[in-house]
Amino acid sequence: MSIGTPFHDRTASLNRKQQWREWSGYWASAAYADHHDIEYNAIREAAALIDVSPLYKYRVSGPDAERLVDRVITRDATKLRVGQVYYTPWCDEHGKVIDDGTVHRLAPDAFFWTAADPQERWLTLNARGLDVAIDDVTDTTAAIALQGPLSRAVLEAATGEPFDDLRYFRRRPATLRGTGRGRSKTNGLEVDVSRTGYTGDLGYELWIPAERAAEAWDALAEAGRAFGIRPAGMLALDVTRLEAGLVLLEVDYTSARHALNPEQNYSPFEVGLGRLVDFGKADFMGRLALQREQARGGPGRRLVGVVLEWADIEAAFSAQDLPPAISAVVDRAPVPVYGPFGGGQVGKLTSHGWSPILKQAIGLASVPPQFEAPGSRLSVEWTVEGRRGRVAARVVPLPFLDLERKRA
Repeated sequence: MSIGTPFHDRTASLNRKQQWREWSGYWASAAYADHHDIEYNAIREAAALIDVSPLYKYRVSGPDAERLVDRVITRDATKLRVGQVYYTPWCDEHGKVIDDGTVHRLAPDAFFWTAADPQERWLTLNARGLDVAIDDVTDTTAAIALQGPLSRAVLEAATGEPFDDLRYFRRRPATLRGTGRGRSKTNGLEVDVSRTGYTGDLGYELWIPAERAAEAWDALAEAGRAFGIRPAGMLALDVTRLEAGLVLLEVDYTSARHALNPEQNYSPFEVGLGRLVDFGKADFMGRLALQREQARGGPGRRLVGVVLEWADIEAAFSAQDLPPAISAVVDRAPVPVYGPFGGGQVGKLTSHGWSPILKQAIGLASVPPQFEAPGSRLSVEWTVEGRRGRVAARVVPLPFLDLERKRA
């Protein structure tokens, strides 16, 4: 049975239609307003608060903490400095992705790890023979994403500290201050702030003691009132992460732990994460299998971005005497992808939807290597009133939306 996150006392009262999604045993707001477009606009034009507490969170510490992290992830943990954050996948012994997430270095012998799926057993199995402690802090650590072009101004107003010096994928402690005009008075609430997020925009994630989550929400909401801050739910977040070309577990790829057949297993090079595999580092789980995969010329499928031709979508609706329409919600169901000029099926769309800022229908597609190059022509199945047709699609570089301010 799902339960509320540490922020539920605040989010439930704001969720006007009680639209919820289940996320790792917690209730997560799908949308707070009648439609999620106003929340999307807050992320892209002002600032938004997104409850991401359901992420699994672990603290890895001890003399051999670095050895464990380096043994599991595909990136070189020995190069991860204190105060720095890695985004990384990790694989099984066959080189297939188990999950992807962030690893923060807190100290020379301590790390903070986030994941979409539970990882304690996998970390424990790989810690055999190492002097390391693995603590699940999921329930004791609340997490909120403060995202949008005005997020830095909100954070500085909430803390009274400058944040223009906190670089992309870095972290540091901060103290939230409150005026006491909200429902709770915040006096010296210490939090950790990382320059990370899942929106492809300027943003931060705050890691907060769960028992003080409501105070933190009030402090950020009060500080952000002058900047047009809004709470944002999963529907708006899904649109922004698609625009940013970010993959989603069990949508754009299947965890190796959940795969029921070989087709559901994906290497990092099949889901656009090959750039995060470092063969020059010490041995890591799945390294030999990945080296063999590369020696064979790479995997037989690649994840690419595609733009769907609006004229073809419009024609599909016109054929049924209907005005063109496309859902504002990201479609997570797989959709067949075909070769050009009426060819057979070559792959599938894993996520697709409408980008409000780009004014285009976009999607992530898993296709053979010959269609990987930008400009490659494909076609995608499109159904109107039960009648299946095809619309043309063109491969484009990822991310679809690359905002300089996210790194500035």
